[in-house]
Amino acid sequence: MMITAVIIVERVMVRLRPRCKCDICKSYLSRSWTQKFNNMSDWYAHLLRQSPTSTIHIHVMRNTITANPDNVEHMLKTNFDNYPKGSPFSAILGDFLGRGIFVADGDNWRLQRKIASLELGSVSIRTFSYEILSSEISSRLVPLMTAAADSSSSVKLELQDVFRRFSFDNICRFSFGIDPGCLRLSLPMSELAEAFDLASKLSAERALVVSPWVWKLKRVLNLGSEKTLRDAIAKINVLAGDIIEQRKKMGFSGKRDLLSRFMNVMPDDEEYLRDIVVSFLLAGRDTVASALTVFFYQISENPEVEARIREEADRVLGQADPVGEGIKPPIRKEMDRASPTGPDNRVPGFEKLKELHYLHATIYESLRLFPPVQNDSKFAKNDDVLPDGTVVRCGDKVTYHPYAMGRMERIWGPDCDEFRPERWLKDGFFSPESPYRYPVFQAGVRVCLGKEMALVAMKTVAISIIQRFDVRSVGPGRAPRFVPGLTATLSGGLPVVIRRRGSSS
Repeated sequence: MMITAVIIVERVMVRLRPRCKCDICKSYLSRSWTQKFNNMSDWYAHLLRQSPTSTIHIHVMRNTITANPDNVEHMLKTNFDNYPKGSPFSAILGDFLGRGIFVADGDNWRLQRKIASLELGSVSIRTFSYEILSSEISSRLVPLMTAAADSSSSVKLELQDVFRRFSFDNICRFSFGIDPGCLRLSLPMSELAEAFDLASKLSAERALVVSPWVWKLKRVLNLGSEKTLRDAIAKINVLAGDIIEQRKKMGFSGKRDLLSRFMNVMPDDEEYLRDIVVSFLLAGRDTVASALTVFFYQISENPEVEARIREEADRVLGQADPVGEGIKPPIRKEMDRASPTGPDNRVPGFEKLKELHYLHATIYESLRLFPPVQNDSKFAKNDDVLPDGTVVRCGDKVTYHPYAMGRMERIWGPDCDEFRPERWLKDGFFSPESPYRYPVFQAGVRVCLGKEMALVAMKTVAISIIQRFDVRSVGPGRAPRFVPGLTATLSGGLPVVIRRRGSSS
């Protein structure tokens, strides 16, 4: 019976497949692009670079894809109301993300954004966030790296897994007031994290199917990937419900974590609170872990950049001990205050991070080439014409592509493919670009509310590792290959060897 149902679905898939004879659509449908490109985003970047307007069309998907900054500004600012997430987007991700801020539109989105903006913008919540971050780094991440560095057997760490565990612990403590303790590699990843990863992957794959009726039919029949997705979401719902129930039992009035603050506003809407939990996990765990992974991939490939980061850090923060056993003056007292543990594991003080302009530029440069969210789509509410003359029909999917934009010579010049942090510096100080040329954190009305907190987390983790350890990827020179998902995830992870800085072994 099950085999018969699968055959029926496959036949329906063939019948529902739209027809188009253009080369791009034929390549999309046949997946012939995989013969030349490791990642779909690389194929899109290639096509967009060839396009005179930096805009292309996947007709079988009714998808207009652009890397034109004028179009991006039009979508995210000038004509924002015409480009909501839209009901097709909500249909794809709604089972997983519910009514959370990443799929919400209209009044629901405005309410969530208003609450989140008030909370994330407060000094108290940023201080609370940094306290947790400092604790996670000093009491867990640095000791883990030290143990790997001191191992006589040259232990290889899978750094992407380390950062995902680190970010999961960090966001759970900050957002929900609970500590899953995932950053102990002897323990399995938490059930919630595993179910979350699976649901993210399968939800993203829905968007790649030519006709939405295909996955919708499989969902009705509870077949294949849709059955797996349903099971993963059911597990997420149970575990998220446990988090909410635990917080209620412990009391949420006067608590500092984000979930407690939202519960003070709407304590009785269990479904809405579940969506808040999932949205926080997506925002605070996956994106930061992805950004840190590709950052250390770039550092491993470009040791001269690492040397400049260390030179700046030693000058601003104080020179690191030759074997990485602490930080010497001038800022030892400030670092002692910032870190809850001993002197070997201190993290830099919050204010000192602002003086690390080259580090900041390096993070921006890494995100330019490898943004955690490689593309973002909207659905046109009404007919429109983009600034480059592209005609958009009501209901069309319109996608701007940060991954491709980071590789556009028209934006970044002839060295656009090079990893060069200096492009972000003027007279030694960081100088930002227009967010519409660099929409890594979105831009306009929907600009990322957690941008500054994410950058602080990335800089703190990066400098805490670089000043203490040499991190080298196993098998350098490999072009990154990504797996499907809502955020960029390296296929096979990032295996590395860790040594204490300055160690000759």
